[in-house]
Amino acid sequence: MSGPTGAVRIDHLVIADMIAPGSKVLDVGCGDGALLQHLAETKGIDGRGIDLRPAGVKRCVARGLSVDLGDADTDLDDYPSDAFDFVILSQTLQATRNPREVLRSLLRIGRRAVVSFPNFGYWRVRLHLLLRGTMPVTSCLSEPWYSTPNIHLCTIYDFTVLVDELGLAVERSLTVDRRGRISHIARSGGRANLLGEQGVFLLRKDR
Repeated sequence: MSGPTGAVRIDHLVIADMIAPGSKVLDVGCGDGALLQHLAETKGIDGRGIDLRPAGVKRCVARGLSVDLGDADTDLDDYPSDAFDFVILSQTLQATRNPREVLRSLLRIGRRAVVSFPNFGYWRVRLHLLLRGTMPVTSCLSEPWYSTPNIHLCTIYDFTVLVDELGLAVERSLTVDRRGRISHIARSGGRANLLGEQGVFLLRKDR
């Protein structure tokens, strides 16, 4: 979901709005570092990142960002508890081998977590499967099934069920559609599960 050259992605703006100024932030699966850089410039955060791809880490370092090579499934155990104010997992949850344990790790090392992911319950995805019988390719699911890194696709409803099972609290929850329109997610999530192309959730431990 990229915008014009130099433009900030809509989902990055949504995430940035959930981050308190001056926070200590870890971006897991930070890609080219665009979100971390935006947060540093607009929120004055103390930012760190990890990414699985050496090319992504190289681009981040070229931006002057503090980013290490790391895997969300294996390397989050190396971080101490409550080391960050916010941990971000943007468009990465569906590519992890064990999403349940990754979510637990996020809320162990961070006081809050911001998680965004493509919604497989989006109406265009459902319609594509119904009419064509093939795995859809969309702006959020841009790779064909045989080369996609996404191995645990879920719907917004699936995600809320898992959050409840883990005993996490949802502080804010929004959807972003393919036109960049932002909507709040009602507790039932039914309408959002149909109309939201991606979900963005601010989570904390339910103390």
